[in-house]
Amino acid sequence: MLADAGHELRFDGNATTPEQVAEAVRGADAVLNCYTPIPADVTRAMHGCRIIARYGIGLDTIDVGAATETGIVVTNVPDYCIDEVSDHALALALALARGVVRLDRSVHGGSWSPMDAAPLHRLRGRMLGLVGFGRIARALAAKASAIGFHILAFDPFLPAEAIVEAGAEPCDLQTLLAGSDVVSLHAPLTPETHHLIGAAQLDLMREGAMLVNTSRGPLVDLDALRAALASGHLGGAALDVLETEPPEPDDPLLARAEVIVTPHAAFYSEESMIELQRKATEQVIEVLAGRVPPYAVNAEELGLRQG
Repeated sequence: MLADAGHELRFDGNATTPEQVAEAVRGADAVLNCYTPIPADVTRAMHGCRIIARYGIGLDTIDVGAATETGIVVTNVPDYCIDEVSDHALALALALARGVVRLDRSVHGGSWSPMDAAPLHRLRGRMLGLVGFGRIARALAAKASAIGFHILAFDPFLPAEAIVEAGAEPCDLQTLLAGSDVVSLHAPLTPETHHLIGAAQLDLMREGAMLVNTSRGPLVDLDALRAALASGHLGGAALDVLETEPPEPDDPLLARAEVIVTPHAAFYSEESMIELQRKATEQVIEVLAGRVPPYAVNAEELGLRQG
């Protein structure tokens, strides 16, 4: 798309340090970024750059404040992979609650007993707590409600009426943790949400409750999670994201039968990848053509008016 619009595309997949990133983006009018952090000192030196477009929803790899100071538009793709991540979160919750992975492992190990995953409980009427209630969490709420879950939701940025209209019961975080059989995380990673789920929060959860994280790894204090699982307080955890990816091979989480880990795959489908790449590129084309892109997260701060 960029080439078709008359722009030159330069690719660098090896830049990881700030110095390498600074060299990779030197002279660029636009930057497309996924996982590599672009720190403030690099951003402030990006003279002439007009947009940093992120392949993804979260903005934790970009210092948006520094970009705004430099006059750079920052965009993301907030409406892709909604179905994929909500499907994955539901799949993880069901796999935990029905003991699917544990039973599969026991059969592969030579056993043939449904009690290998005991105790299992009927899902209808169980409580699913959603921490954060954006697009993905709302999609998950609809899917989980259809199979009988009652939905609790905590989101300090949404009015209670909006949560109720979406079919969930609004509550504070402490009430959600104490009242949920499964807690699923859907919050962005910010300084305020780093280790949002730590030892104190895990202690609030019901005995045997389960934790699902398809959002950002650092939302969960993994040392606290390891301790809660080792003590038997939690019934299980399913993690698509971790603080350190990939995990160390000897991480105790990987040896636990009640823990499911997938490799940051919740976003993925062939369709979502095409949508992500197209929409991120469209933001760049809009800015380079002198227009305000629809997904500009700092348009107001830059004094831009979206049409």
